[in-house]
Amino acid sequence: MSENPPNGPQYGSDPNQPQYPQNPAGGYPPPGNAGGYPPPGSYPPPGNYPPPPGNYPPPPVGGNAAYGSGSQLPGGGQPGSLGLRFGARLIDGIIVGIVLAVFYVILPSGFFGSLLFGIISAVLGFSYFVFLESSRGQTFGKQLLGLRTVGVAGGNPTQAEAAKRNAFMLLNIVPLLGGLLVFIAYIVIAVTINSSPTKQGKHDEIAGGTQVITTK
Repeated sequence: MSENPPNGPQYGSDPNQPQYPQNPAGGYPPPGNAGGYPPPGSYPPPGNYPPPPGNYPPPPVGGNAAYGSGSQLPGGGQPGSLGLRFGARLIDGIIVGIVLAVFYVILPSGFFGSLLFGIISAVLGFSYFVFLESSRGQTFGKQLLGLRTVGVAGGNPTQAEAAKRNAFMLLNIVPLLGGLLVFIAYIVIAVTINSSPTKQGKHDEIAGGTQVITTK
């Protein structure tokens, strides 16, 4: 007697029907991986996904971003104000002037003496600022008023940077007009400092981006 059900042939006996692999347990397709899907549990754990493409800037740290309220200036200071910087230059001018007074007394009078005095004034003032800014980041005037000159890389200015930002002082070498040219340079520097959000003058720009900051 046939074991096939009365309503038709047993599943799989018709050659026109699709044939599936037999499972020894019951003749059904094996569980899992049907249709090419990965078995359960083979997915990567949540949370360890790579960052999205693109070069995004890091979040700001500390205070004063762009010398405002987010990034950190060297030493944690604020940009030095025009008033403090003027006061520091005045103190440094007095210090240099004391030394120049000695030369003024001992140099001969007349055109030759004036020419020699202008050269000494230019070289002495230029050397004073370049040496102290590149070696310690501060002139004595800046130290007294809590200011510091920062180089492009963040530390003390290099000798080249300090020389560029103080090169206008060498205009004193020009006979007769040297003092006037230096005075005009000071006006340009003061105007550019006052109009700059980072308080950087024209001489800072010429030096590649030096910065005067507060240390107190």
